[in-house]
Amino acid sequence: MKSLTLKHFGVLLLVTFIFVGSLEAQRRGGRGNRFVELEKRALAEGFKGVTTDGTTQKGLYQIESTGVSTKPVVDAANKFLGSLSADDLAETQYKVTDDEWRKWANQHSYPRKGMGFADMTGKQRELAFGMLKASLSAKGLKLTKEIMKLNGTLGELTGRHSEYTEWLYWITIMGKPSEDKPWGWQLDGHHVVINYFVLGDQVVMSPLFVGSEPVEAKSGKFKGTIILQEEQAKGLEMIRSLDKRQQSKAILQSEKPGNNGTLEAFRDNVIVPYAGLKASEMNIKQRNTLLALVELYVGNMREGHASVKMSEVKKHLDETYFAWVGGTKSDSVFFFRIQSPVIIIEFDHQKGIALNRGGPPNKDHIHSVVRTPNGNDYGKELLRLHLEKEHSK
Repeated sequence: MKSLTLKHFGVLLLVTFIFVGSLEAQRRGGRGNRFVELEKRALAEGFKGVTTDGTTQKGLYQIESTGVSTKPVVDAANKFLGSLSADDLAETQYKVTDDEWRKWANQHSYPRKGMGFADMTGKQRELAFGMLKASLSAKGLKLTKEIMKLNGTLGELTGRHSEYTEWLYWITIMGKPSEDKPWGWQLDGHHVVINYFVLGDQVVMSPLFVGSEPVEAKSGKFKGTIILQEEQAKGLEMIRSLDKRQQSKAILQSEKPGNNGTLEAFRDNVIVPYAGLKASEMNIKQRNTLLALVELYVGNMREGHASVKMSEVKKHLDETYFAWVGGTKSDSVFFFRIQSPVIIIEFDHQKGIALNRGGPPNKDHIHSVVRTPNGNDYGKELLRLHLEKEHSK
């Protein structure tokens, strides 16, 4: 083997410098990978929102008082922002109308902006979690923290500790926290993405992405951590509650060879036709089971705002569809979708990626997404109405 000359050593140093620089660019929000093109395509479309046929249903959302104060969220967000340096603030805070809202993805390699938990001091992490605590229910906060921990477990299982850790999650703030002006926050990272829009005392928490691979830590630092089991069990309970005639409508396909989710990153304008069994064809017990399943997701918000959202869901219950792909046995893998004019939820057992890559869908890799269709993801319809009202003054 030839000895390493000074010239070779210089080239090696340059390559190392470029590689480290690219990692730093990713950490600080540079978007120099394949997601750039996906972002460009999605943003070039503009925003319409998830629809059933490409046409947005009008009149579903309006600016109104909910009677549920958002002051605790505002105060917590201001405390977090107050802890940031000028440089970190510049990376973290954007206009409420900024496209940064739409720049999120589940994948661990997606380059992000914002303030990363890995770069926070202990006090800043405490304040960041304080903002989440003020915004979410105890269930929602627990789920978020457990997904982060399971990402650390994935690092332990794969040995890729620099790619999968508990702290590779970022926060951005859109607008200025206010009790009467529009603003919001976003948590973005592998297997958990939360978009939280605020206008007065109204809240829209979507798109929401939760999941993990693995879904249970059977060893290591976070042994015993497990997520989405209640949602999984309630989904199975829902399909099993249907009689054969109802199941024939709800089950779109009895085999599940691949992934079925349609609502993930860069799919803000996806068209998802209604499919499955309509709630108007269900009996009271079945309808209540369906609502309980929806509430498992909506209940990740603080209780008051979750109640407001559930009232909206109930108002459109007769227009709600339940669809299923896969088996109905206890060991089956499956996908289900709940879809109405004001909410769409998907739960999907996914194929292995970091673990058991190339294998069939399995229960140790779950993706689940919640969206607000017909133009109100990210609170965009409420924001449009607000800006329209402000401009007319």
